[in-house]
Amino acid sequence: MDALINKPAETLRESDEIPPRPSREEAERAVRTLIAWAGDNPERAGLLDTPKRVLRVFEDFYSGYHASAEEALARTFEDLGDYDDIVLVRDVPFVSHCEHHMVPIVGMAHVAYYPGEKVVGLSKLARVVDIYARRLQTQERLTSQVVAAIDEALKPRGIAVMIEAEHQCMTLRGPQKHGASTITTQFTGVFRDDLAEQQRFLTLVSRPQR
Repeated sequence: MDALINKPAETLRESDEIPPRPSREEAERAVRTLIAWAGDNPERAGLLDTPKRVLRVFEDFYSGYHASAEEALARTFEDLGDYDDIVLVRDVPFVSHCEHHMVPIVGMAHVAYYPGEKVVGLSKLARVVDIYARRLQTQERLTSQVVAAIDEALKPRGIAVMIEAEHQCMTLRGPQKHGASTITTQFTGVFRDDLAEQQRFLTLVSRPQR
């Protein structure tokens, strides 16, 4: 539904009702207005096609609104053999955009879980990170959404997610603290209840690559 911009149900709350989606023509007019507000002439040769280009970029930046983590995690596997230990995908790069300033958040996600009765393809964990990253975000919400999606789909014995990111609203404007990074974590199940498992996850994440 355009009225919801195809936003998956797992992310909707009563306060998240989305107005009808503007047409491409309306969106392009909005970009031209911003160009003029910035102080340039949207009719000059170098800027004539900029509104169309901006919309194409937005379709990429915010493609997560049109994707579903539930669908990404729908195909699971129950033949685990004798494996019952941690599954970790680390150093998953992502680019998101701050919901307060719409400037980039660039970082890495580390995602681990202890399988219950099923597992999922490793690339799907990275896909879930990407789905939620490609929306207007806060890092805290991004972390919790990744955890919630994995928990709902796999019902694992525990989940650990760490996200490390640089917020360009801090580095390019305002404080301009270049190199400052933000870390968020969330643990469930055995990772939450057993400090040794938390430490094991943190050690695996921080170990240098070969």
